Amino acid sequence: MEILQRILFVDRFLKFNIATKMVIGYVPLVLVIVLIAVSSFLSLSKVNKINENIVENHMALIRLGNDMVDNLVAQESYGRRCVILESQEMLELFWQKSKKFDTIVGEIRSLPERKNIPAEQLASLHSEFNHLYAEGLKHLRNPSTPLAKEYDAKIKSKLDQLIIVIQEMILDAKQNQDREMLEAASVGLKTAQIMALLSIFGILLGVSAALLITRNISRSIRQFKLATTQISKGKFDYVPCVKTQNEFGELANAFSKMAQELARLQEMYLDSSPLTRLPGGIAIENVLKKRLDAGRQVAFCLIDLDNFKAFNDRYGYTRGNTLIKATATIIEKETARYGSGDDFVGHIGGDDFMIITTPQKCEEVCKAIIKEFDNQVGDFYDPEDRANGHIVSKTRQGKKMCFPFMTISIAVVTNEQRGKINQIEIGEIAAELKEHAKSLPGSVFVVDRRRQGA
Repeated sequence: MEILQRILFVDRFLKFNIATKMVIGYVPLVLVIVLIAVSSFLSLSKVNKINENIVENHMALIRLGNDMVDNLVAQESYGRRCVILESQEMLELFWQKSKKFDTIVGEIRSLPERKNIPAEQLASLHSEFNHLYAEGLKHLRNPSTPLAKEYDAKIKSKLDQLIIVIQEMILDAKQNQDREMLEAASVGLKTAQIMALLSIFGILLGVSAALLITRNISRSIRQFKLATTQISKGKFDYVPCVKTQNEFGELANAFSKMAQELARLQEMYLDSSPLTRLPGGIAIENVLKKRLDAGRQVAFCLIDLDNFKAFNDRYGYTRGNTLIKATATIIEKETARYGSGDDFVGHIGGDDFMIITTPQKCEEVCKAIIKEFDNQVGDFYDPEDRANGHIVSKTRQGKKMCFPFMTISIAVVTNEQRGKINQIEIGEIAAELKEHAKSLPGSVFVVDRRRQGA
């Protein structure tokens, strides 16, 4: 939003400043200059309107749609855990996520342009989804009954319907965004053509000075048109070639910053884990680097599950994925409860997670995660294996052996006692410390607070 405001400010300033300079400097060309100013004013106004609509409607709708999907996945997860654990707390979290979904629908309804946005359909489908869960809760606790299977199928079908409608809404918003960016490019092209014609008229009047000014302005506008086209195609690293130090130079800088922000948002979206919806490696590295560069005290917590491969081999990938999602929920929940408020949780991949918190909060967060994980992990094993206290699976060499229940190991690296350290060094120390933590029995966390050079 700040980037758009800068673009709008520079655009409005251009409409007045360009015309004023030309009129004062070249009185004989008043008619040509007035025509150029009017043309620039109308075209830039239209571009401003398009830019405002992109940011306030399409980009906002894409963000809200992604939030909806995340919220629905979390709500459905809480519902499943409520059924499995018969937990009132999980049921309350289920309804909290339901209220959050309604809030997001309300935000969509408040968007300036609501045409073709299925807000009412989303609200209706979500109400039906909640109703199915409320009605089927008592049946789902007996999964072997026909009614339980019927309600389970209906709930999954309704959830799929919701996600499809949301994804179609997001796709439509992206297509509209691309279309309007191309429209902005077309406006720039038409403006360049009109100004070129006016420049020819000025040459016919024999005023070379008017040609020089118009050529400079036309070159800048063509660059903005080209930049808009390139950005709309996803080339966010394109920089408008405007070398002037005037208002066009400021507008070129604003365009570049807007493109960088769009690239960052797209990179984070594509980098996120499809299983847990948590940010991935690129976002993790960027956040850690930013906090270190700002001189903030950080505690980087690298989290790994012990004996997860044996569990996966024993029960299959579907059950393994369920455990991974449950672990992600535990980490998010306990970090939000005991962390510092702006902590960052990421999913590196597989059974590896991470948290960026503060040195003051890291031990409390780690203890809470370990406690909750140890309380829940037994529920993912079959009754026979729970009775035995272990599972029988194969090693990486193919030999059968007994594996204890999964535990969780956390390696914590802080910059509390260190000088300058970068994100790569922290990652290397955490990886080394994690191996030590995994060699210890049970669920543990190990904190490295060595001083620089120790």
